[in-house]
Amino acid sequence: MASFNKVILLGNLTRDPETRVTASGVTICKLGLATSRVYVTKDGERREDTTFVDIDAFGKQAEVITKYMRKGRPLMVEGRLKLDQWESPEGQKRSKLGVVLENFQFVGGRDEDDLSSNNYEENSPPKRDTKYVNEEDVPSSGDSLDEDVPF
Repeated sequence: MASFNKVILLGNLTRDPETRVTASGVTICKLGLATSRVYVTKDGERREDTTFVDIDAFGKQAEVITKYMRKGRPLMVEGRLKLDQWESPEGQKRSKLGVVLENFQFVGGRDEDDLSSNNYEENSPPKRDTKYVNEEDVPSSGDSLDEDVPF
């Protein structure tokens, strides 16, 4: 019997990521994602249906999500469904369907908060060190170039 378990979700974080590290050194990040669907009823009424999904991320991906994501920010998640089952303290059987993250992608641009913080400078590529300051100093195609000039 063939089977396929793949989920792709795009939504906004419902809370800041909750992260912990196991005794063996594996980083685990738990986050919530809200996805919405807008539709029109037969009567022409516009409605919105929101689904809340719990997601578990592991390892380096968990560390990156923890570092850059906050409540309300958009995230695209690719993963697989996982059914968790347990027994409550009252003896009732419980279950919850969640997603185990396999891949993700940041969506949207940087927030204004990120642009004004030191974090932006730390994560930016290094500035180019060029020999030529003015445009007229750049040699024409017929001139020979020094080998140490970076382009």
